[in-house]
Amino acid sequence: MGEVEEEEASMVGLDQLPSALLATIMVKLDVSSICSVGSTCKTFRHCASHVLSFIPTIHLLEIAPSIELLRPLLPPNPLMRSLKMDCDRLNDSAIRLLVRPSLHELHLHNCADFSGKLLSEIGSQCGDLKSLYLGSVAENRGRALHVSDLEELLSGCTQLEALFLMFDVSIFIRHNFARAWALASTKLTSLEIGYISSVMITELLHPNLEPPHIQPSVLPRIQKLSLSVDYITDAMVGTISRGLLSLTHLDLRDAPIIEPRLTFDLTNSGLQQINQHGKLRHLSLVRSQEFLVTYFKRVNDLGILLMADSCANMESIYLGGFCRVTDTGFRTILHSCSSLCKLRVAHGTLLTNLVFHDIRATSLSLTHVSLRWCNLLTNLGVKNLVSNVDLRVLDLRDCKSLGDEALRAIGTLPKLKILQLDGSDITDMGLSYLRWRVITSLTSLSLRGCKRLTDKGISLLFEGSSKYELQELDLSNIPSISDDGIFSLARARLPILELRLRQCPLIGDTSIMALASMQAREEGWQGSRLRLLDLHNCGGITQLSFRWLKRPYFPRLRWLGLTGSVNRDMVDALARSRPFLHVACHGEELGADPSNRLDDSYMREYEDLDEFEQWLLGGEDSGDNDDDNDDVDDEDVPMEVAEFDAEMEE
Repeated sequence: MGEVEEEEASMVGLDQLPSALLATIMVKLDVSSICSVGSTCKTFRHCASHVLSFIPTIHLLEIAPSIELLRPLLPPNPLMRSLKMDCDRLNDSAIRLLVRPSLHELHLHNCADFSGKLLSEIGSQCGDLKSLYLGSVAENRGRALHVSDLEELLSGCTQLEALFLMFDVSIFIRHNFARAWALASTKLTSLEIGYISSVMITELLHPNLEPPHIQPSVLPRIQKLSLSVDYITDAMVGTISRGLLSLTHLDLRDAPIIEPRLTFDLTNSGLQQINQHGKLRHLSLVRSQEFLVTYFKRVNDLGILLMADSCANMESIYLGGFCRVTDTGFRTILHSCSSLCKLRVAHGTLLTNLVFHDIRATSLSLTHVSLRWCNLLTNLGVKNLVSNVDLRVLDLRDCKSLGDEALRAIGTLPKLKILQLDGSDITDMGLSYLRWRVITSLTSLSLRGCKRLTDKGISLLFEGSSKYELQELDLSNIPSISDDGIFSLARARLPILELRLRQCPLIGDTSIMALASMQAREEGWQGSRLRLLDLHNCGGITQLSFRWLKRPYFPRLRWLGLTGSVNRDMVDALARSRPFLHVACHGEELGADPSNRLDDSYMREYEDLDEFEQWLLGGEDSGDNDDDNDDVDDEDVPMEVAEFDAEMEE
């Protein structure tokens, strides 16, 4: 009875704490932490609900709530300034909750079930909006999107400075589309569009090339422009370069479905028109091979030489698909752009070691380098490249001629944070060169498809150190990696957030047990830190693993990749028991696309959302009631955990 009375007295004490004091503390937390605190008792829950009515920022991109779960998170709040939301489970019925006059920043991802009404309502309600991101609007069948919706958005948001329309805007009628943009905020400095035709862009900016007394300029203050188009053409590049006087960032990507004709392609002449006003600092021209294996076949070294004349102050350059540019063209960039710190080349089929032969003679201090699908690059080229000791990001994926000597050179880089070596010819011995210096500083390492690696290499890599920063690791498509290799990871107690093991036939249930029991060497964390775990097509996964994928194991897991044919009923039951866990069963890549990362700034600490889910679900036990098909007793699992932990300690 004494313990009961003491507990009751403690609860009375919480009830008597001044609500103003609790609110003052909670308002300093993010929304996930506020709701986590609110899940602990009724007093805190009431206070959390009150705090949500006046906090200025709500960012909720880790989970996709339904409208029923969203309502308590978004009460009337005249002080809200920033809202970021994953809208995958929402539709037009949620507009009144999301669109608020007080907002300065609104980012809505995965809006496929919304119609054009979302755009028009934002335009009519959010006159003070400065930053707007809309992803996948009206992509689901039956959702209408009209140019009048775009007109209302652009005319109503008069303070807009950054606009990201991450969906296909080519569905708008071309003539009306250009007219709509004449209504856009004159304060707009950054624009990104998910897909638009090159003809629409050319027609949109054409008034900028006319005498000023005929028509006012469209988008007069744009500094950053990022577009995904059907074809990158001379006409479009020339119009952008001449018409946007303040442009500092230009990012153009195309994905042709047929081989481009001359009038729908980029040539040396188009490259010569880049940076006519001399303000460009960041340039990206990429031909994607998403639909067709094709290149910029009408550009050669001459085009690069002509471009380099006006790009001496460039800080970042990304060239993808320039198959006729040789070492001469790429060396011109290195020797002409003295401020260059980021260089990306993809599908540089003629790039060889000679590009970096005399890089020491330049004043360059490269920090980010990506040379993907450059198959003529060998160990010697990497040895010369790493003379840039300030390298923080190095992407050498699909450079199949690289081996252990390249890793020996890379192992001397003291500041390296991201290293990607997919498909290279490295061995276990090569990995051992990284353990003395590089492995303790890396935050991301990708070894996907390095088929000569074995468990021994993983063991060697994580021997001899007790402090790691590694948050992402990709060991996919390595046939010799087995449960023993994952044992080595678990014993090293790495602070991994994302682990990809897809297409590893020897990975089985023991690996899942090891990962579930792994704890990072960091105070305040209990259990696995993993947010993403990709086990697609791992040959040894059985129904035993599903016991370890349930709560309380992997409390922070948000993305899980499995082979659906393992046991479809159990996969479905797991998805139901963990409603905020995204379970992928069709082989799709999980999380953000790692192929587009050239910046180490994306790394961030994830919030602990386990208690947050409890708050959203009203404290109900999401439970495992659907796991009637399991053949393993829950009572056996804690005993197995203890035995397994003891084995790992040994």
